Amino acid sequence: MDLFDVGQLFITGISGLTLTDTEKEFIKSKNIGGVILFKYNYQDPGQLAELINEIQVLRDEYPLFISVDQEGGRVRRFQTHFTQFPSMFEVGSKDSPKLTFELHKVLAEELAACGVNLNYSPCCDIWSNENNKVIGDRSFGKTSEIVEKHVSAAIRGLHTGKVLACAKHFPGHGDTTKDSHYDLPFIKKSIEELRHLELLPFQKASKARVEFMMMAHLVVDALDKDFPCTLSKAAYDFCREELKYKKLMITDDMEMKAISDNYSYAEAAVKALNAGADIILYRSPEKAMEAYDGVMLAIKEQEIKKSDIEQKVKRIYDCKKRFFQDYKPVYIPTLSKIFKDGKKNAVVDSYNLSKPQ
Repeated sequence: MDLFDVGQLFITGISGLTLTDTEKEFIKSKNIGGVILFKYNYQDPGQLAELINEIQVLRDEYPLFISVDQEGGRVRRFQTHFTQFPSMFEVGSKDSPKLTFELHKVLAEELAACGVNLNYSPCCDIWSNENNKVIGDRSFGKTSEIVEKHVSAAIRGLHTGKVLACAKHFPGHGDTTKDSHYDLPFIKKSIEELRHLELLPFQKASKARVEFMMMAHLVVDALDKDFPCTLSKAAYDFCREELKYKKLMITDDMEMKAISDNYSYAEAAVKALNAGADIILYRSPEKAMEAYDGVMLAIKEQEIKKSDIEQKVKRIYDCKKRFFQDYKPVYIPTLSKIFKDGKKNAVVDSYNLSKPQ
């Protein structure tokens, strides 16, 4: 196994509108697999494309995953110039998978124009608990039937627009009251209860050929009473076996307090990879570096099997080979045409949907 490939298991955040020298060195020398972008990394489409070009120059053989949470509604990292779509609950209430497909196709086309190639969307969570604020209107609906059909349409729309989709948050974050950004939620349902509700949209996502599945920071008693799903081999094995899911599994942000309050960054990274995660996600480069060093030490001390790393890297490279063969840097002058195209807003307007400012 080539230790240079270990960096492919990491997606890291960056600190600003351009890369620092430290960030450049980390991404290039460690062969980091991808980057996640936030509001503080975005000014306008031109700046975003320049930043992504700057990141991709550092690639080894394959381009990096350039990822974002651009769901619509209240979760949208890029605002000015991008079409501002309503919450997915409002979209789901229109009961038109065709609309959902079209919205996600436009959303993807705008992201792809700037060089973004992975969106952490759609939410497969069912809003089955009225007191759930962390998911709430990020969900397509309050029943599995509604969520299933819109999840499938969203995945097809994103892929048609040349952006990879990521189904989240397995095995379902819709019936919790705690927010895993700040605390560790618990799910007390039986396996059969999960199969009859929470798991159905994820099964649909798997059948729709979603390329990424995101594991949630939840303790699900029926799967593992001791560890949150992110760090639970039983949870990853269950996803693989129950959904027949063969593609990439990624953690939710490992800096969320559900994990970081209970484990060191190095310890959590090693546990997640040993449990079954292919990619571990960090919002800040400092924490990604700390976790990377912990993983390299664990490999050296044989706490992580090299054969497991090889399998993960193979899945990552397989995805990149299939989708990123014709990579070209973004040509900035073409962006003005895309972001001044009135058709994108017509998709929203024609369905009388509200557009958050």
